[in-house]
Amino acid sequence: MIDNPGKIVSTGLNAAIRAARGDIIIRMDAHTEYAPDYVRRCVEVLDSTGADNVGGPWVAKGAGYVSRAVAAAFQSPFAVGGARSHAPDHEGPVDSVYLGCWPRETFERFGYFDEQLVRNQDDEHNLRILRGGGRIWQSPQIKSWYQPRGSLSALFRQYTQYGYWKVRVIRKHKLPASWRHLVPGSFVLTLMLLFLLSAFSFLFSAFYFCFLLSAFCFCSLLSLYALCVGAASALTAARSEWKVLPILPLVFLCYHFGYGWGFLRGIVDFVLLRRGPGHAFTGLTRESEAKASALEAVSGPQTPVSSDSFHGTP
Repeated sequence: MIDNPGKIVSTGLNAAIRAARGDIIIRMDAHTEYAPDYVRRCVEVLDSTGADNVGGPWVAKGAGYVSRAVAAAFQSPFAVGGARSHAPDHEGPVDSVYLGCWPRETFERFGYFDEQLVRNQDDEHNLRILRGGGRIWQSPQIKSWYQPRGSLSALFRQYTQYGYWKVRVIRKHKLPASWRHLVPGSFVLTLMLLFLLSAFSFLFSAFYFCFLLSAFCFCSLLSLYALCVGAASALTAARSEWKVLPILPLVFLCYHFGYGWGFLRGIVDFVLLRRGPGHAFTGLTRESEAKASALEAVSGPQTPVSSDSFHGTP
């Protein structure tokens, strides 16, 4: 057991890595099932590829109706922008992998996880590896199954935090790791601007043509998005299970609007106002963990239950 006074992922990981004595570091989080040969496969792929970080595909496995719908959408390119790390059969170089397996030299060469990041610390570390001339490798031989959030509100909060902290990563490196990170924020901003322009123009008859044009663009963009959501929901349900079809549109909305809204808030806080994050962007997003954290604040430390505050490192 490694104490983590910082109570966020990056500080917990760094404490565990520094306490480890082996030549290979393997990250294994809670809320994830692992194949019996997970560790062995990690070491084999690391040895055969000579990469600086290896891992398996990020595959979700739900427990409960909402969680199964979230897991189904999690593997959809429409939800994650075609990230290869979500492709179960992909083998080869990637920009990020789920969890990770590193030679200790990787941390000595590229540094540890950024303890200023509450979220996206793994993406930022992988970005540092790639831009430093390193290599990240994904292999479907390394199998694990991630358990996603079990409610729409928790999913929305999770992706709001992902979008929010992605701004901090982009600001640090002066460039996004991929164009897909900019799409949700740009989409939400466009909708907001068109809506505000329509409302402003409606108040002044002199801008009536501007109102018609902006309202038409707003409705057209929203309609096109609704069609895409419907098509993606049908394809995702056909690939997984039809029972989750009714809720899939809401799941996709949580992915896109949560990430987009968080990204815009990150721009306001980190870029425009240059202030620190609020609790909404640093608190736990799983209901059970949030309740445990609140209990600890009232009655003192409890048995560790949060994957956000503890990580093991074999």
